[in-house]
Formats: sequence, structure tokens, C-alpha cells
Amino acid sequence: MNNLNTRLEALAPTVLSLVRIVFGFLFTAFGTSKLFDWPIAMGIPTGNWPAWYAGLIEFVGGLLIMTGLFTRIAAFIASGAMAVAYFWQHQPLALWPIVDPQYGGNGGLSAILFCFVFFLLVFTGGGPYALDALRHRTTQP
Repeated sequence: MNNLNTRLEALAPTVLSLVRIVFGFLFTAFGTSKLFDWPIAMGIPTGNWPAWYAGLIEFVGGLLIMTGLFTRIAAFIASGAMAVAYFWQHQPLALWPIVDPQYGGNGGLSAILFCFVFFLLVFTGGGPYALDALRHRTTQP
């Protein structure tokens, strides 16, 4: 068992990078849906408060998180945006975030997951396969 733990711990930084890339990609997709009506047309008018601005944070923040550039700052802003989204838009509808409002929930599960995964990235950074890691490697003597 000790050997398994050692091997898994060695893979943890790589898995962290994979989680960052996947969550960044998904966050970007939420942004492109709000800003460009792609891949899902949401029909949000340009400048519409708060949805269009949330889409801007999702798109730019998602790209930065996905590529691992300025990961901690982007993750901090994205985490805060998702906390605001949850408490402002979802939580007033119902207590439980598990299902959509039509079934008695509040539909805020994705906001909670994004919030806490991005909050984790604030503390861990983007991992070894991030542009931040490359930037730090080239700037250190």
C-alpha cells in the first residue's frame, strides 16, 4: 500500500494540471455560450447585467485557467464570481443545489463545483503543465 501511495503522490501534480485544464475548458464553454451563443445559444444581449459580464469572466478566466497563465489570480476572480452567482442567482430559489428548480433544487451545483475547484487552484497553482510553470522556470536564475 505504501508503494501505491508513493506512486499516486508522484502523479498528483500531473492530475492537478489535468483537472485545471478540464475545468478551465468547461468554464470557457459557459462563457462562449453567453458571449457568442456557441456551442449553446443563450441569447444574452451584449452588456446585459449580470449575465453578459459573467460570461466575460467565464470566457477570459476560463482561458487563463485552462492554459495555466496567471492561474492563481484568474482562479481567485473566477471562484468569487461563482460564489456570487450561487448566492445571488441559485440559492434564493431553493436550499438544495443537487437538481434543477423544476424538481425542487436550485440548479447551482456547477457554480459550487467551479467555486471550490478554482478556490483550490488559488492555493495550489496550476501544476507542472501550466504556462505559469514555464514563466517561473525561465525567470529564475
